[in-house]
Amino acid sequence: MPQWLQWSLIIAGLVAIILLAVFIRRQMQLLSENRKRQAKAEEFQTNRRKDMIRSVRVIAMAVEEDQIEYSEACLRLKGLLDHIAPELLEQAPFRVFQEVHDQLQHMPTHRARQATETKFVDKMDKERFEVEQKHADAIRRAATAIRHHSF
Repeated sequence: MPQWLQWSLIIAGLVAIILLAVFIRRQMQLLSENRKRQAKAEEFQTNRRKDMIRSVRVIAMAVEEDQIEYSEACLRLKGLLDHIAPELLEQAPFRVFQEVHDQLQHMPTHRARQATETKFVDKMDKERFEVEQKHADAIRRAATAIRHHSF
């Protein structure tokens, strides 16, 4: 084999080794970045879940101390539990949050409520207060239970 061919093959092999080393290094960097990104996302989700659990406990405490309307508490707790532990909404005593939500979900809130005619709002408020009275004891029991529930 001629010497120039030997040197050409050696140089081609070295170029291939260098290119493969660069490729491997880039892949390792991408893998490292992905791991960091995934760890950040997991930390964010963990913190978000802790914040939601804290919110559930604060709302439940507000119910126990009559600092919030029961209907609003049920709507908020149902929304939070949908993200934290949706299976709880099917279990006693927490089922009441779902029941109250189902009975009140047709009512407008926020801006829609402000844009609604006063007579209709009064009628809805009367209906809402009746639902609250009907479920008041169950809501208080469920709020106490959810506050002490370990998530």
